[in-house]
This record gives sequence, C-alpha cells and structure tokens, in this order.
Amino acid sequence: MLNNKVSKAVRLALAFGTASTAAFSVNSYAAEEEAVEKVERIEVTGSRIKRTDIETASPVQVTTAEEIEVAGFTRVEDMMNSLPQLEASSTAFQSNGASGTATLDLRGMGSQRTLVLINGRRMQAGGIYSQSADINQIPAALIKRVDVMTGGGSSTYGADAVAGVVNFVMDDQFEGFEVNIGSTAYQHDNDNDYIQGLMDDRDFEYPSGSSGFDGSSFDFSATLGGSFDSGKGHAVGYFTYNKQNELRQGARDYSSCALNAAGTGCGGSGNAVNPNFYIAGVTDSGAFDWDDYDYWTLGTDSSFIPSSGNVYNYAPVNHFMRPDERHTLGLFANYEINDNFQPFIEAMFMRDRTSAQIAESGTFFDTNYVIDYDSPLLTDAQRQNLTDRFGLTSGDQFATYIGKRNVEGGPRVNQLEHNSFRLVLGSKGEISDTWSYEAFVQYGSTSSSSAYENDFFGPRIITALSANGEDCAATDGCIPYEVFTYQGVSAESAAALTGTAILNGVTEQFIVSGFVTGEFEFGLPSSDYPIAAVFGAEYREETFGRTADEVYAQGLLLGQGGPTKSLNGEYDVTEYFGELSLPIVEGLPGVESLLIDLGYRWSDYSTSGSEPTYKVAMNWDVTENWKIRSSYNRAVRAANNGELFAQQSQGLWAGSDPCATATPSLSQAECANTGVSASQYGNVGKSPADQYNGFFGGNPELSPEIADTITLGVVGNPFENFNFSIDYWDIDLEDAIGNIDPELIVEQCGKTGDALFCDNVQRTPGSGSLWIGSGQVIATNTNLGNIHYEGIDLSANYDIEVGGGTLSTSLIGTYMMTKEFEDIPGVSEVYDCVDTLDNGCFPQPEWRHVLTASYDTGSWWKATAKWRYFSAVNDYTGSDTLVQDGIGSQSYLDLKGSFTINDYTRVLVGVNNVLDKEPPLVGGTLSTNGNAIAGYYDTLGRYFHASVSLKF
Repeated sequence: MLNNKVSKAVRLALAFGTASTAAFSVNSYAAEEEAVEKVERIEVTGSRIKRTDIETASPVQVTTAEEIEVAGFTRVEDMMNSLPQLEASSTAFQSNGASGTATLDLRGMGSQRTLVLINGRRMQAGGIYSQSADINQIPAALIKRVDVMTGGGSSTYGADAVAGVVNFVMDDQFEGFEVNIGSTAYQHDNDNDYIQGLMDDRDFEYPSGSSGFDGSSFDFSATLGGSFDSGKGHAVGYFTYNKQNELRQGARDYSSCALNAAGTGCGGSGNAVNPNFYIAGVTDSGAFDWDDYDYWTLGTDSSFIPSSGNVYNYAPVNHFMRPDERHTLGLFANYEINDNFQPFIEAMFMRDRTSAQIAESGTFFDTNYVIDYDSPLLTDAQRQNLTDRFGLTSGDQFATYIGKRNVEGGPRVNQLEHNSFRLVLGSKGEISDTWSYEAFVQYGSTSSSSAYENDFFGPRIITALSANGEDCAATDGCIPYEVFTYQGVSAESAAALTGTAILNGVTEQFIVSGFVTGEFEFGLPSSDYPIAAVFGAEYREETFGRTADEVYAQGLLLGQGGPTKSLNGEYDVTEYFGELSLPIVEGLPGVESLLIDLGYRWSDYSTSGSEPTYKVAMNWDVTENWKIRSSYNRAVRAANNGELFAQQSQGLWAGSDPCATATPSLSQAECANTGVSASQYGNVGKSPADQYNGFFGGNPELSPEIADTITLGVVGNPFENFNFSIDYWDIDLEDAIGNIDPELIVEQCGKTGDALFCDNVQRTPGSGSLWIGSGQVIATNTNLGNIHYEGIDLSANYDIEVGGGTLSTSLIGTYMMTKEFEDIPGVSEVYDCVDTLDNGCFPQPEWRHVLTASYDTGSWWKATAKWRYFSAVNDYTGSDTLVQDGIGSQSYLDLKGSFTINDYTRVLVGVNNVLDKEPPLVGGTLSTNGNAIAGYYDTLGRYFHASVSLKF
C-alpha cells in the first residue's frame, strides 16, 4: 500500500501542482525512499496538515522567485500590486497622508482584511499610522515564492483572513553566496496637449519633452547560506539596502497642476501666494458675521479688491513618489538534534526612512481672527475699505478668515521612520512515524515616528497678527506677519511662524503557538487512506502605543486638518483549533479520489468575547488530469487597536459638498435636510482643494466582522504541457467595521432626511460651509455595513518547444462580478462598485489579467514579454468631464532579457510600460495623487531596470 500511496502522490503532484497553483513542486526522484521523504514534507498555504497524497482544496495563486526577479521591481509592494487579485493600498506613490508603510489589499476589501504571513506565521502591525502588516520588511532577494489564497483562512490562521491570505515563503534552505546589485529609473515624454493647454491658460509652468531618467533607485542585497555539522544544521543570513530618490509632481506635465473636480481647468487652493480674505464685522458674541461679508484679496497697491480666481497651484512641489532609504538584515537557521527535537530561529530587522513632502503650509481659513481697525498691519486705504463696506471706524474691530500660502517658508515635510524587529524561536520534530509537532514563540515589534516639519503653528499666527487679544509688539521675538501688505511677508517672518509636531509609537505582537499533525491508523471503510488531522492552540497579544506631543494632540499645526491624538490599546486572544482531512473514496470510475477537509477554530477575545470560525472543503479528482474543488469558510475579523481605541478628533476628507457652488447637485429641499438655509442655497462656497472637515475616531464597543466565503473550481490538465484552473469565489461580509464615507453621509441626508445621516452633518453657522469654521461631517467607526464580493479567477500555463528552445506562456486573470456595499442595512441603497466610478468607488474593472510569454534558449539568454491589462471602467454620472465615458481600457507591455555570462554571473535588463502609457487623467475628486489613480495604473511612465547577480 505504501508503494501505491507514493506513486499516487507523485502522480497527482505532477498533474496538478502547476494547474491548481498549489504551493509545492515535485522533482525527479532517484529512489523510492527519497520520494517518500520529499513528498511527506509538502505543506500548502491554507492548511497545516502535511499529507503525502493530495493538496488543499483552497485555490492558491503562486508567484515564484523567478517571476519576482524578472518583474524588475525593487519594492515588493509593486510586484504584488501588479497581480489581478490585489488593489493598490499604502504605496510609495502617496504623499499627503502617507503612512510610510507598504500594505496589501486583496480583492480591494481593505488591507485590514488581508492576512499577511511569513512562512505561515502572521506579521505584526506596521506602525503609528497603520494596523496592517508592512511588507517593506520582507527581503525580495530571499523570497522563495508568494502564495495568494482566496477563500478565507481564519480557521487555519486566525482573524483577519477575510479576503484571504498572502503568505511569503522564504528560501530558508538557500545554499551558497549571492550578491545582487541593481538600479532602476523612470522616463516619460511630456506631451499631454490637453493639460498643457490648461496650464497655458493659467500661465503655469510645466515640463515638456523627455523627462530624462528620474525617480531612480539603487538596490543591493547579499545572501549567504549553507549547511553545517554534517548537514544537521542549516543557516541563511541576508542583508539588503535600497535607496529610492524622490520624484515630484512637477516632473510630469499631467501632474503639474491640480485639476479641479470637473477636470476642466487647473484648480488650486484658495490659500494663495497673494492672500485671500473672508472679511466681515464682528457679532456681539465676537463671531464672524456670515450674514454680511466679502471675499477679498490684495491689489498691487495693497488695497482690498474682490477675489476671483486667485488660487495657488500646489501640485508641483508634492511628491509623486516619495524618497526612501531602507536596510534589512536577518537570519533563518535550524538544527536537527534528533528526530524529535529540531529547533529553529527566524530573526528579521528593518530600518526604513522616508519623507512625504506636500505643498507649503498656509493659514487655511482655519481661525477667525478678530483684528483692530487701527492695527499697524493695515494701510489707510484698507481702513477706508473697511469703513466704506462695513461702516467701521477707529476703535472698532473686524473679523477675517485668511487664506495665505507659506511660499516664503517652503514645503511641508513629514519625516517618517520605521524600525521593525521580528523573532521566532521554535522547535519541530517527530512524535511517532505518523505524527509530528511544531511549537514556537514569536515576538514582533515596530517602533515608528513622525516628525512633521515646516507647518504653520496656529498660536504664533494669532500673535503675529496681534489678533484675538494678542499683541505682537509686547511679545519677545515676535515678527509681525505682514499679510495685509502685497508681497510683504519675508522669509524671516515666515520661518518664525512654523512649528514641528512629533509622534512616536510602538506596536508589539506576542504569540505562543503549537500544534500536532499527522495521520491516524484508521480511515473510512471506503478509502485506503488514513484520516489526517491537526490539533493546536495559540495565544496572541496585540499592543499598540502612540504618543503625540502637544502640537499634534491639540492640532496646533494649521496644515494638519485637525488634531492627531495619542493612542494606547491592547487586546489578547486565546484560540484552539483543529483540522481533519477525510479521504472518502478513490479508484472508482469518475472518482480518482475524493477528499473532505474540515476545520474549526474557537477564539476568545478580551475585547469582544468568543467567536468560532470553521471550514468545509472538497477535493474531487475526477481523473488523473481533472479536478473539482470547493470550499466554504466562516471567517472573522476582530477590530484592531486603532479601530477600537483611536481618540476621536477632526481630520480632512476628500470629495465634494453636493450643496456647494451656485448650482448644487441636490435640490433646495434636499440641501435643507443637510442644514443649508434658503438664503444660503446657491451661496455655499466649495473647497478649492476638494477637502472638507470630518470628525473621526475609534469605538471600543465594536463587534467582530463576520464573513462567509464560498469557492468552486475546476483544475484541468487536458493535454501535455497545458494546464489551467478556474475558480469562482464569493465573499459575503456582515457588520463591516469602518466609517461611512462622509460625502455619502451628506448625500444620503439630503435624499432621505433620515436622522441617522443628518445628525452627523454639522454646517458652520451663517455660511453653511463644511470646510471653513466649525462645519464638519461626523464619521466615527461603527459596525453597520454589509459587503458582498464575487468573481472568477483564471490561471493557465502552456509550454511548447520552439526553435531549439522552450516557449512558456502563462495567464492569470480575475473577472470581477460583484462588489456590493450596503453602508447602512435597511436604510441606504445597495451600490455595486464593479465597472463604475460612482459612490466613491475605486475604479474596479470587470476584467484584469497578466499574460506572460518567456522564451528560454536553454543556453545563455532568455527573453520575456508581459501584457498587463485592465478592462474599461464605464459607468460614471458625476461632474468629472474627463471620465464622462468612464476610464478606458489600459494595456501595458513589459519586455525583459536575462543573460547568463558565466557560471557565476547573470544579468537582467528590462523595460516596463514600454509604450510610455500615461495613467488615465481624472479630476480632483477622483484623484488619489497627481490627477491619477496613483499606484494602481502605471503612474510615472516607462520603468527601466537592470541588475547583476553573482552567485558562488
């Protein structure tokens, strides 16, 4: 029977290993005993059961080390985001609001619903701004493969595996010494006539012609590994260094100005170089009189004149791609003392520094400044303007909101640093001939900091204006802020008005886990195979501490959009889990084998109590070459520390106010529901930067999210050298944790008048504004929404001998069928984000694929071509004229060449986006950065890469 089992194991592995994208491979075997040993070591992402005969039923897409290398990316995030199953999450292409981390978002369900593992063990939270794993700490040079599993995974790995699991399997058995040195750069031909014409209309500067090579990077890695003590032990050490240079939006014509929401013109900010002023009298309570005000700027003679079109093009100085410097080092080692005790260690360290630069700070119409009519900052002509317009005279005061851009002081920069450490100490070994164990202790910690520099410090502005009872002349070191004088602000006075805010934090994760796995001496009467099982327990602590200085905590920097509070929280979970693999029958006509997998995990959270997860999966091998697989998973995601314990505070949200401008998109009656009076309707000002005030924060009463996932697939090897898999998947999630989109709150308030929405819309008295004064939309965390995703994944591979070499082709693609959101069940309407840009949807194409063709001569060179395709996103009913017909389909062509110089040296050169295709242009509301969906579609033009590998 043993011979039969081994032979079937090898046969099934060969037939289905590639087609099903399961995480194993089978080599040729010199002897049956060697085959037994190697097949017994198979472990597939999605199950802890190690079996000799059949893979897991969950669909797993594998990306190999060779595919990662050929892609040419020096950042792991870029390679992963090129896969059809992932959407761009936190990337290097973000500046305003950047976390400094790189996270993964499987299926677009949010990075918090994607569980990221290293060698099957979870990663810790990424830092002070992110509760998701930061994959920057993963060394690309040591990745053996990356498994992407759809279909939940909570019963195997615990919480967070709602959309699925991304498992980075490291090459901890590496042999030899290898050094990789590489460099990359971007290049683009700036020839976008449309946006250049818009900038010509505004006399804005922009680049034209070839950009030359920019946004360059340098990458170095060294890996050393080998066996010791007669093969009883093995150790691998690595060191990597990567330096990425910045690239600003001003380096590309299509991002050199900030498009307005409609995409019809270069917009900008009302916080201009030449300041803008809302000016009015002062009410009896000392407030701004919104019933009688004017909007002025300065003439060249410093007189007050009506302001129209006086905005600042803040785009060019913003980072399109942040600079970054990263070091990683680590060690993987194991030692076999005997069959029963084989200790191992994994130690990983990363230090990453990046800076996120955005436009200069400003006063941002943040504060109502009450200033004396007799202030020395005003000219006689200005006082006369105040008298003529508001009837003010000597001894009176006036109120003003000021919009002045600090171009004299330079841009704002957030200096972000992350230091992560991960240590695993454990042992594994045999208990008997058929049972083994693994137990480990894991500690992960990330210390991170934010130093936000060169932002206006609110209290100093008040003093420098001698406003609100302050007196600059009586304050040591105060330099008057000559904002009422045309071009009167000096670099010296601007420098005296800025401040720095400091945020420090540490996230810690502690895990104790162990399990036993093996086969019983019995099975079902209908099968020749024994029942296999896993039984285990795990204890996990998650601790998060973030300390904000007073500047951050009180929101004293005017460019922050509100306070950033300290955050401290922790929770723990105790879990017991098990799996059963039940061979049902084999060797019958139409049933080569039939296997049922069962899994169960009971989790007890210190914050929300106990919650079970479970799975049922089927693996039906119809013949040696055809397989049907299906699974049902109950997945759970408990609220993380940030969602639970974040202090509630004000911030900014990007979008539009449907009741703003002279032609609101909502009717007068609908806008009245949102707090707009009849006199205000048609007179509410829109934010020139499309940013509005919001009130956000945590909720310690959050319950876990509950998801049910179904997969159904077919795997085939219909003829020699061709295999494929097609898998349908469906994810239905309830009690989604998050805040409702503030723009949706305003819209739903207007359309329904429901207090559930309208109680959260607070407009500034007098003006009705949501961006000036006290106006805001409350959007704190809650359990409300339902989310339903479904789609089909396709994977196919075909090899053929051509011209003395081998042509290998592969296709991976995703057809998105449904991406439904129901923000408030029973109240709000269900909307589908597939093939639409409406309702704040991320541009989700129905179809996305990567088609790769590689020709290997078998000698010294190999060529690869890759076609990355996004189908069109067609539906849109908003005001952005650039996408009235949606976003067209996008195709990108990548070409690579790999050359073996000698036994030790290999060279790789390549160009991604050979045709220099620009990202689809979108207006200010839809843009994530630089008038583009940055990091999702190719953002910066052609991408050149070259590397040399030396292995001894």
